[in-house]
Amino acid sequence: MSDRPEVVAGIDIATAAVRVVCADARGRVRARGGAELPPPRRGAGGHSEQDATAWWPAVAAALRQATGALPAGGREVVAVAVAATSGTIVLADGRGEPLGPALMYDDRRAAALNARAQEAGAARWRALGLSVGPTAALGRIAWLAGGGGQTAHGGGRHLLHTPDLVGWRLTGGPVATDWSHALKSGYDARAGEWPGEVFDALGVPARWLPSVRAPATPVGTVCADAAAETGLPTGCAVRLGMTDGCAGQLATGAVRPGQFVGILGTTYVLKGVTRDLVADPSGALYSHRHPDGWWLPGGASNTGGEAVAHLPSERLPALDRAAAERGPASVVAYPLRGEGERFPFVSGAARGFVLGTPADDADRHRATLEGVAFLERLALERVAELGVTVEGPLWAAGGGSRSPLWSRIRATVLGRPLRVADYAETAFGAALLAASGTLHPDLTASAAAMVRPGRDVEPDAREQAALDASYARFTAALRARGWLP
Repeated sequence: MSDRPEVVAGIDIATAAVRVVCADARGRVRARGGAELPPPRRGAGGHSEQDATAWWPAVAAALRQATGALPAGGREVVAVAVAATSGTIVLADGRGEPLGPALMYDDRRAAALNARAQEAGAARWRALGLSVGPTAALGRIAWLAGGGGQTAHGGGRHLLHTPDLVGWRLTGGPVATDWSHALKSGYDARAGEWPGEVFDALGVPARWLPSVRAPATPVGTVCADAAAETGLPTGCAVRLGMTDGCAGQLATGAVRPGQFVGILGTTYVLKGVTRDLVADPSGALYSHRHPDGWWLPGGASNTGGEAVAHLPSERLPALDRAAAERGPASVVAYPLRGEGERFPFVSGAARGFVLGTPADDADRHRATLEGVAFLERLALERVAELGVTVEGPLWAAGGGSRSPLWSRIRATVLGRPLRVADYAETAFGAALLAASGTLHPDLTASAAAMVRPGRDVEPDAREQAALDASYARFTAALRARGWLP
């Protein structure tokens, strides 16, 4: 395996940039590429849009940079897959050309239509353990069907998610979408169908909707035009990807039932793998479908690394050192910035708080780090309440996991080792999907061969009792405010 020259390319289309990773069968990154995207335009009424015509030129530029850095100039790339933000959509004509701007994942213009979709498909959503939130793509599809914002009418339209448009450019024709990117558009991965009763109620034409396949499914090959623009070889396999959050999970190696990862970025996200669908009546936890047919339950908090984002980056190492020296905080904090919580409990009334007065900046900083760790413990307890067993260490990814102190606090609060991933890039997760069926038989084999083992951070027994006591105060305060049942 170590001598095989073949590589796969994973593409991450984020909000502000495109990133490409080319990796070999052992997971060694052989080349990278990147290109910027125009920032979304956000305005009144919760509108959030981006120029969809900018996606392909940025993808092509990032691929050219990556393939140009490979020894054979890209000829060694055997497959490519795309990951993108969940819920970003655009309406296109019969040639795959956008008829207007892309409506982004956080666009709220169709909140009322999403409320109608929730009612029309209540039984379906209940069986799936889903709720149709105000920013779901489903409502925006209905908004487009009503003529919202579009000037071109008539037949030949296609509802495209970001990877669908890129797949069209790569192959030269329309491609299926994957059931991960289609989730927030209403696709029912349990029944294997679009929610016809919901789209009928909202007036969405069935002809708009793409066919749906499992992630990692081959949907075509790179055409001559795309090869000329990107440096990829003609005939290179194009395989379906997953959303950025799912691809980031795969990149940690948490791909088998019982494995979970806590991603501490701007917000905190818990994602895992279960054999069976987990239905959370509160709607805090919802599930994507695993490429191999299992399920990927997860939830995203409004709390996370943003709690320390206001601090100058050059101050953080010194604050960490001071907080490590002082030990457990004298106060208890819920470091929620903004209003409302969505995971591990759902409450629009939730607000951040501090119980007590911090002794100094180090005490305040330590309490903030502990507060996020308390939320993570609460998330795992919620998963356990739903009958899910988390096996082994909790994988850890995201920028917050680069702090040794924060990782040790998290491990101690959880009472289990934290396995910090060496890197958990979305583009690398997309590369794992590209390798599934090409370099390796399936996703599990890809992860086993390509993902590095990471490093384990053990709980600190000296601080266990103090942190357990603070956690009890934390949960009691949430219950006293009526946010936590």
